[in-house]
Amino acid sequence: MTWQKQKLPADHKPVKSGGVGVLLVNLGTPDAPDPRSVRRYLAEFLSDPRVIEIPKLVWQPILRGIILNTRPKKSAEAYAQVWSDKGSPLAAITSDQAELLQQRLGTDVQVSWAMRYGNPPIGDRLQALMDQGCERILLAPLYPQYSAASTATVVDKAGEKLREMRWQPALRTLPPYHDDPAYIAALAKDIGAQLDALEFQPETLLLSFHGMPKRTLELGDPYHCHCHKTARLLEEALARPSVRFRTTFQSRFGRAEWLGPATDAVLAEEGRAGTKRLAIAAPGFAADCLETLEELAIRGREEFVEAGGEQFAALSCLNAGPTGMDMLEGLIRRELSGWI
Repeated sequence: MTWQKQKLPADHKPVKSGGVGVLLVNLGTPDAPDPRSVRRYLAEFLSDPRVIEIPKLVWQPILRGIILNTRPKKSAEAYAQVWSDKGSPLAAITSDQAELLQQRLGTDVQVSWAMRYGNPPIGDRLQALMDQGCERILLAPLYPQYSAASTATVVDKAGEKLREMRWQPALRTLPPYHDDPAYIAALAKDIGAQLDALEFQPETLLLSFHGMPKRTLELGDPYHCHCHKTARLLEEALARPSVRFRTTFQSRFGRAEWLGPATDAVLAEEGRAGTKRLAIAAPGFAADCLETLEELAIRGREEFVEAGGEQFAALSCLNAGPTGMDMLEGLIRRELSGWI
């Protein structure tokens, strides 16, 4: 039998297929540093049942009646202090990471980026990759430590999009990499270089991770353990016996008990105890954002100095620097194994 190429109908739309895509995902950001944009962002973020594990009938009246009428103005003022010509620092850095990763991976892979809350949405970017012919997509949440409120909700959102797609791509998810040797080595190299460049020798180095309600640990979330393992491995890799390391958790919200000790409380405690020189790093963040640039670098400095401290340094995240990009490329290539 002789096989012949099937002739397509004249009105058949061109279809791209056979490609591989990577979608980098970070938490999210408002579109502008104004109360209206922040309110819209917080409404989406704080309505996620993975983030706020309180029954909707109880939580939504509190959210709509109190929080969204009081918090946006204050948060907008904080965002305004870190906003740049490129817009939100988190969005700008994540965009840079995607662009640089695209250059490193070449034309065999299409790289894009999205935000879990706000813009660009995960669903839109998944569809765009599919429209470009990416039938295989690596979903890469940029959260080194796993939490249901971060990694899991990214997968949830991707699942929502898949449910409405007739032609679905095959999907892989980047696993948490809190103890990956490449990640620890990148942190140690980058943080070590920043410490060496300081004009002072810190007595204490705080490793500050984003906080979570203590209840999440009791329900089985591994986030607390992942953070502490990252901190332990990083301390070993930095090998600085003259520096005292402390692991803390920032960004407390609401009245529930949170993982501790709290970063702001420890900063004040260190200052009152006589610590004069302190540095702080945020190894759980893949990119600098409001929580690092305003909460740590600005308010953290104020809290430490007001308590008696003198010299303070907030270290940058890995961001889109060569060390961080080398690590990210290695993780992504490993997870694309068999696809490229």
